[in-house]
Amino acid sequence: MTPDNKVIATNRRARRDYKVLNEYEAGLVLVGSEVKSLRESNVTLAESYARIFDGELWLQSLHIAPYSRASATGNHDPDRAKKLLLHRSELTRIKARLDQERLTLVPLSLYFKHGKAKVLLGLARGHRRSDKRQAIAERDARNEARQATGRNKASPQKPADTPAR
Repeated sequence: MTPDNKVIATNRRARRDYKVLNEYEAGLVLVGSEVKSLRESNVTLAESYARIFDGELWLQSLHIAPYSRASATGNHDPDRAKKLLLHRSELTRIKARLDQERLTLVPLSLYFKHGKAKVLLGLARGHRRSDKRQAIAERDARNEARQATGRNKASPQKPADTPAR
């Protein structure tokens, strides 16, 4: 991410539950009150997913809370499906991989880039329960090794005793 990007929400569970193979940046088609609500970070990204329907990419279950200062009649539907914008070539490539390799499209983060709302999608394969256990064991081993080397660096070496003359 570049410094001009303002991250609104991240999906931390996605990287734990899935192995992300490729990442794609897609634009979001939103209405005005949704954009204002996003600027206030009133969004839930955790349970959302993307799917291709009739040759178009849609983001499902993305909950954008109604804008706090809008009137009741001018607000948006918080749970409507949002259309995602990708190049046609990327979309056909993604669709082919989804059909052949049993993958899924998971939103990883939602952010503003140059004033436009973007979502980072991950083409991912789900972890099995045994894969998760193995990943946890590897992470614990890395942490223990890091702590052990950290203790060695933190404690200064005692100078060797010099014989008395």
